[in-house]
Amino acid sequence: MLGVFRRKAASCASSAWVYGRVDKLKPAVSALRASSAVSEEITHYTRQFYNVRMICHVPLAGRMMTLLPKRELVGCLQHDASVQIWSRSFSSNDGDVFEAVVPFMGESITDGTLATFLKKPGDRVEVDEPIAQIETDKVTIDVNSPEAGVIKEFIAKEGDTVEPGTKVAIISRSGEGATHVAPSDAKTSTKTSSPPAEEKKEKPAPKVEKAPIVEKPKGSPPPPPPKPSAAEPQLPPKDRERRVPMTRLRKRVATRLKDSQNTFALLTTFNEVDMTNLMKLRSDYKDTFVEKHGVKLGLMSGFVKAAISALQKQPIVNAVIDGDDIIYRDYVDISIAVGTPKGLVVPVLRNAEAMNFAEVEKEINNLAKKANDGSISIDEMAGGTFTISNGGVYGSLLSTPIINPPQSAILGMHSIVNRPMVVGGNIVSRPMMYIALTYDHRLIDGREAVFFLRRIKDVVEDPRRLLLDV
Repeated sequence: MLGVFRRKAASCASSAWVYGRVDKLKPAVSALRASSAVSEEITHYTRQFYNVRMICHVPLAGRMMTLLPKRELVGCLQHDASVQIWSRSFSSNDGDVFEAVVPFMGESITDGTLATFLKKPGDRVEVDEPIAQIETDKVTIDVNSPEAGVIKEFIAKEGDTVEPGTKVAIISRSGEGATHVAPSDAKTSTKTSSPPAEEKKEKPAPKVEKAPIVEKPKGSPPPPPPKPSAAEPQLPPKDRERRVPMTRLRKRVATRLKDSQNTFALLTTFNEVDMTNLMKLRSDYKDTFVEKHGVKLGLMSGFVKAAISALQKQPIVNAVIDGDDIIYRDYVDISIAVGTPKGLVVPVLRNAEAMNFAEVEKEINNLAKKANDGSISIDEMAGGTFTISNGGVYGSLLSTPIINPPQSAILGMHSIVNRPMVVGGNIVSRPMMYIALTYDHRLIDGREAVFFLRRIKDVVEDPRRLLLDV
């Protein structure tokens, strides 16, 4: 018996260990696990390597024996409060059951709201298939099934506040014990309801003596409710109102916009742009552009390139106040405001100053698609030095956009409308667009703001300036 114990100990000690993240160690698959001898897979979570204790279980006469003495094992687990051991069963009486938990949601996100379930108990799920969605104040995160199986039951409920590691569902590999929704069949309902009816016939109900009915004296009808006077306000009935809780994303947007108003000295300046040349440029080269780059040439790329040029000529607009200091950025990350069914998100074009027209169009289309289907990540929305908001796609003629903190300015684009303009002494019809720049007046003076907006106007009206850098 001692020889068997030594051989098993040597086999366990020789098992390989895979080092992944700094804070996670996971044992590699060994012969012990392949033979279903090990009943637990123990994963150690620690912030420091010297806190890790390697514990090996060895089967002996149908029981699990720990190679580490009990006194050392207790001391090992109590050595550092940062050491946490999470385990899940692999082979036991319920060995085919596993759990789906809330994943890590980001460095700055501690919890979220369980918005909806994408599956029902009894449904079959595959590996990494989403079964629920968690709504945070920034993005929507999927809860995926770690393995293939059948959903047995849901532990959490829609609307619950959940944290990373919270159990959401119990899934069975074999599908046994899963709760299926009973089919709505008329014959089935008749069969199931007939036995109780027969039992009722066999057991007659006890007789209950009825109390004599005493007739109440007929009195005068109640007086009608008093009619409100003409001076009283007529409030709408409550049954015609609906109260819906705000989503986390909408709460976050509301908080940031209000913080922007409370923090910044907001001031907006306006100008108008003749879109004739930029629209003609797009019309002349749209087919060639699509053929070469595989993406349509839009107006947004022209405004992004114009904004980059203006930011480089007026670097104070690309700067930000940090306490008593001013931080100047020698790079340009353009945030593009995108309206989605769940709220406003602002993905970022990284190092936009190094992009050409085609790269700008591709990245905008990619980020907009992710934003609309809810697959955009937090990293793709973090940062940004300047924001462009295009309210013109919704038909807005003029607006005063609000700064996206902690940036210092935002450009507002609007709809293109043909208006009579004086060109060369003649009145002609021109496609015109109003543009607006809202800026933090604590940092940016009116002079810089006007020059910035003027530069955008010059570049959009004559895109050849970008080629000549004039």
